[in-house]
Amino acid sequence: MVGDHCNLSGERPVLSQSPKTGLSCKMVLQAVGKVLRKSKGKPNGKKPAPEEKKLYLEPEYTKSRITDFEFKELVMLPREIDLNEWLASNTTTFFHHINLQYSTISEFCTGESCQTMAVCNTQYYWYDERGKKIKCTAPQYVDFVMSSVQKLVTDEDVFPTKYGKEFPNSFESLVKKICKYLFHVLAHIYSSHFKETLALELHGHLNTLYTHFILFIREFNLVDPKETTIMDDLTEVLCSSSSSSSGSGGSSNGSGNGSSAGAQNHVKER
Repeated sequence: MVGDHCNLSGERPVLSQSPKTGLSCKMVLQAVGKVLRKSKGKPNGKKPAPEEKKLYLEPEYTKSRITDFEFKELVMLPREIDLNEWLASNTTTFFHHINLQYSTISEFCTGESCQTMAVCNTQYYWYDERGKKIKCTAPQYVDFVMSSVQKLVTDEDVFPTKYGKEFPNSFESLVKKICKYLFHVLAHIYSSHFKETLALELHGHLNTLYTHFILFIREFNLVDPKETTIMDDLTEVLCSSSSSSSGSGGSSNGSGNGSSAGAQNHVKER
């Protein structure tokens, strides 16, 4: 079994590059400026609202998808397919897609712009192999996630691809840990980089990926609902027409198991 404080990291992966990322930083920032002007800005000199309006919840953006396929049917285990094989295939695919989605905005996710791995009012920490809590920037955290998962999905002893080779007894717990961390990355993209995603016109891809991923982890109970609660508002909007309600999950910690939450200045530390 993988411990609650598990350092999954390996070598730093080479992020896949999307053709869209060829846009210069200046062009994207100009596009982001247009998005900000289009959204309802707050007048100068006035105190900001207690909670900033979430751009990704605007109806004109939530309705954007690259397909109207019924994902609830797509995630169901097909007949005569081994459960572990199905989990392995889908987990690997989600890793590559989320990795690619993040790579489109990675140049804007820097140690300066994202000094902590934050999603709304929750701050995530990484835990090393000794269980030591590590405060890191968002790009560092994502690098830990992607390098760790890449190491696992390419390990024949964990994700076997050869006929007759058995999955390890700890396979399901590893898949759950992977899905939890991949959720953190998706949530960070929405929370901190949706404007850039919108400027790149990739919000339809992001919405489609998020919907597919959430319905998959719900179908097989791969992530504790408390872990994904932080994005329940978005999940409700995107998945209401694709899935019968089953409860979505909430905020969590980069540590894995603990739900020990510290709250300072209304910021949850995980």
